[in-house]
Amino acid sequence: AVLTYGATPEALAAACFGWTLIALAFIDLETGYLPDALTLPLIAGGLAVNAAAFYVPLSDALIGGGVGFVAFWGIGSAFERLRGKEGLGQGDKKLLAAIGAWGGWTILPIVIFLAAVATLGAVAVKSMRGRDMNMDEPIPFGPGLCVAGFLILLFSVRFFSAL
Repeated sequence: AVLTYGATPEALAAACFGWTLIALAFIDLETGYLPDALTLPLIAGGLAVNAAAFYVPLSDALIGGGVGFVAFWGIGSAFERLRGKEGLGQGDKKLLAAIGAWGGWTILPIVIFLAAVATLGAVAVKSMRGRDMNMDEPIPFGPGLCVAGFLILLFSVRFFSAL
């Protein structure tokens, strides 16, 4: 965070975001659960830092939080109708809302893509290690979202400022 933002309040906020994402990733891996006690304050924190225009305009953060939640709600609802079981938990929806609140709505497509690639990569590694993969076994998506969300928050600033 300091390498991207320098010794600034933005770096401190980004580090807090990253530390919370690390905790969420490990909790999800261990329990399959993303607790509201971390995801909801993360949404509020993203809106608060962007009220001070740290990363994106507040309007982009508000849209990002809303679109993040609604997008995963829609995908999860469609999956549940098609398969008869939950495909995305409530925590995933709130986590994507938090990422959108921190980085704005424009980062959401790349975050979802990178999270999917990271998650599929983890599944492939497990499979190559000889672990039997059961199609009914839930795959935690939170860790992929956490990695992608933090990387995009750090590197989108440099990428978009270079354009």
